[in-house]
Amino acid sequence: MTNDPLQCWKCGASLPELPMPLSRREECPACHADLRVCRLCEFYDPTVSRSCREPIADHVSDKERANFCGYFKPRPNANDGNSQSAADTARAELEALFGLKKGG
Repeated sequence: MTNDPLQCWKCGASLPELPMPLSRREECPACHADLRVCRLCEFYDPTVSRSCREPIADHVSDKERANFCGYFKPRPNANDGNSQSAADTARAELEALFGLKKGG
């Protein structure tokens, strides 16, 4: 792992004082998102099959929920600034498709 600071995959909060390895129950102190998740792992890659570059890892269906993957390695700077949940993304796509706007 590099010397870059660990940050929450969801909100981007800096997580310099978390004990390693991350426990399955570890949460971000700022947004309370689970931290031992695929989205925070260095093997996470949404452009490959199962969104994981580790070929023998078990399939995890929800990449934003805590899991027991034995290949988990926290990835510094995991926040990409575009951390919408699948539901938020689907809702936005439906609103765009049907010309709906929030609050109106």
